[in-house]
Amino acid sequence: MINNKKILAVVPARGGSKGIPLKNLKNINGQSLIEIVAKLINEIAIIDRSIVSTDNDLIKKESNKYGLDSPFTRSSELSGDFVGDHPVLKDALLKMEAIDQTTYEIIVMLQPTSPLRQKSDVIGAITKLVNEGYESVWTVSKTDLKFHPDKQLIIDKGDLKFFNENGKNIIARQQLKDTYHRNGVAYVIKRNSLINECNLLAQKCAPFIIEKENISIDTLEDIEKVSKIMKSK
Repeated sequence: MINNKKILAVVPARGGSKGIPLKNLKNINGQSLIEIVAKLINEIAIIDRSIVSTDNDLIKKESNKYGLDSPFTRSSELSGDFVGDHPVLKDALLKMEAIDQTTYEIIVMLQPTSPLRQKSDVIGAITKLVNEGYESVWTVSKTDLKFHPDKQLIIDKGDLKFFNENGKNIIARQQLKDTYHRNGVAYVIKRNSLINECNLLAQKCAPFIIEKENISIDTLEDIEKVSKIMKSK
C-alpha cells in the first residue's frame, strides 16, 4: 500500500508461447522466470497482493511454490497469440476484487520475461505514478540512434524503402530526436484508467527511464545473454 492505495501486482504468464514453449518456466542459472519475478515481488513491501494470470497448471504450480497466488484460471479467449495486455489485466483486476472483496487502486504488471528488473525500478515507477499524478507509468529505455525509426528500412514488393518518408532527409545523427522503447520491467496503471480506457497507455502516461541494461526474453539466445549478465553480477 502507498498513500492508502492498495496495489495489485499481476504476472501474466500464459502457457502457449510459440517462440519458446512454456517460456515462463525456462531456467536461468537454476531459477525459472516465474521464480525470479515471484521472489522480487516478495521483496516489495508496498505490494498488497500478487497473483499470476495463467491458463497453465504447470505455471500455477511453479507460481504457488514461490508465493505467487493463482486464484483463477485464465480463459482460452484471453490466452491466444493476439490478445493484448489490457484485457488480461482488466480481467485479473475484476476477478481479484470479487475474490478479495476489496478495491485495488493501482495495478502493476510484471512480465516474467524481464528477469533483470530491479526492485528499485518497480518501486520508482509506482512512486512516480502516485506522487506526480499520472494515470499510468511505463518503464522505458533509450533507443540507440542507429535504430531510430527514421533510419529504418522496409522491403516493399522487393524494393528497399524508408520505413518513414522523413528518413530520406536524415544526414546526421544530430537531426534525430531521442526515442525510447518499452523494456518490460514494469507497467503501472490506476484502476479507473484500466477500467475505462482500452489500452495501458493512459491519456496521462509518464516514462520511468531505466539506464541499466534490460533484456526482454523472446529467444533462447536472449536466455543465454541474461544468464551471462546475471553470472557476472
